[in-house]
Amino acid sequence: MDILFVTSEIYPLIKTGGLGDVAHGLPLALRRHGLGVQVVLPAYRDALARAGEVRAVARFTVTACGREYAVTIRAGELAAGVGLLLVDIPPLFDRPGNPYLDADGNDWWDNGERFGVFAMAAARLALGEGAVARADVVHCNDWQSALVPALLQQYCADAARRPPSVFTIHNLSYGGHFPYELFAALGLPSAWWHFSKMEFYGAFSMLKGGIVFADHVTTVSPGYVEEICREPGGFGLHSILSQRRAAGTLSGILNGIDTSVWNPARDPHLPYRYSVKRGRVAQKRRNKQQLLRQLGSGVAEDAPLLGFVGRLVEQKGIDLLLEILPALFDSSTANVVVVGCGMRQFERQLQALARAYPGRLLLYIGYREELAHLVEGGCDIFLMPSRFEPCGLNQMYSLAYGTPPVVHATGGLKDTVVDTTTATLADGSATGFVFAPFTATALRDAIERALALYARPRRWQQVQKNGMQCDFSWENSARPYIELYRRLRREHHEAIRSGRHD
Repeated sequence: MDILFVTSEIYPLIKTGGLGDVAHGLPLALRRHGLGVQVVLPAYRDALARAGEVRAVARFTVTACGREYAVTIRAGELAAGVGLLLVDIPPLFDRPGNPYLDADGNDWWDNGERFGVFAMAAARLALGEGAVARADVVHCNDWQSALVPALLQQYCADAARRPPSVFTIHNLSYGGHFPYELFAALGLPSAWWHFSKMEFYGAFSMLKGGIVFADHVTTVSPGYVEEICREPGGFGLHSILSQRRAAGTLSGILNGIDTSVWNPARDPHLPYRYSVKRGRVAQKRRNKQQLLRQLGSGVAEDAPLLGFVGRLVEQKGIDLLLEILPALFDSSTANVVVVGCGMRQFERQLQALARAYPGRLLLYIGYREELAHLVEGGCDIFLMPSRFEPCGLNQMYSLAYGTPPVVHATGGLKDTVVDTTTATLADGSATGFVFAPFTATALRDAIERALALYARPRRWQQVQKNGMQCDFSWENSARPYIELYRRLRREHHEAIRSGRHD
């Protein structure tokens, strides 16, 4: 099978969050399982600069929003035989920095047009235009490529020539909502402006289009499926998602992690490497020393160090963390390192707290990949108090790095972290600390449980070892995707033979 994997970001070319990691790890794992994979990505300025040698393989035009866009498809190789197709439309994507936000942190004013046109180009590639072989299955991700399944129907009346499509929801809270005027300007069929298609409370939802038109919808953990099929987790789309689940065309497949990138035994970003079998205690301590030297001076190296890496937004529970930090500092010797950026109000509150507690709160506003790795390899405990978390990757990184996480019982967090209790300590399954409900009191109680166990080294090291022995690699997570692709391809052929295709 040949899979066309359509994404708006991918590590290491351009990344803002977990989608970038998934778009890197899953295609590589699919290739190792013997599938052909081509990744389609907008040719952002930074992505082009980092892509290495690429060549123009096709040119065509796309008409949308009253303009005719010249599209150049540039081909290269991502890694290990995985093809890369960059959709080069300079007026839309030749911009610096973040793929979605301008320098002031606001959405690019024309994001709807940008990713609508990108989806048009990707759909034409999926149908074999532009010197690219027609895909056997098209796999789209989040709202930025959600129009592709619908466009395949618009562009190709012959159902036998349309490849089956998979649409993965990485975070339902980002719906790709735009006014009706964009829907009309993209030239979408008027019949699609209906509450059962793309209309969403008077607006145009690209994400809803993916949910409605894809042959199969997935999301990134079994727990998140349950949450999006009811409110408030469904963000107004719970009814249509429940219908898809009842029809057997919505499923949750747990994300994996790329163990070639996130592996403490060979991580190039760690000054001192270690494994579950060798150096776990001593080398983590030395990494901790390096981390503290980078971010602060005079910090007690023997005190517990708690880490947070993520966007500074309400979804990640940063408001809850801010609420409990003063009491944590006043009642314990623990120090906290925070790496991230996001809402200005949270950045300012963290900066004020860092001034109030010098040497206790170590703050880095921004993101550096090497620093994120060092937090995992140097901290004792990882904090992930997300309000909701479709899957989450950092808690799996933390387990792999022997940094037991404190997580809220939601989505993929509760699917991957086993709470430490008397029973789970006894049976050897404990890997972290899970709290509920989503309150400051529950979060603080979980942190206090973690600190109490940290003071008992033998018990603590067993929990570390349990987590490091978990296998969350993409080698496992890729298998259900491959089974899904094969089933869709089989059903597609059966429908053609029986004449059941629309």
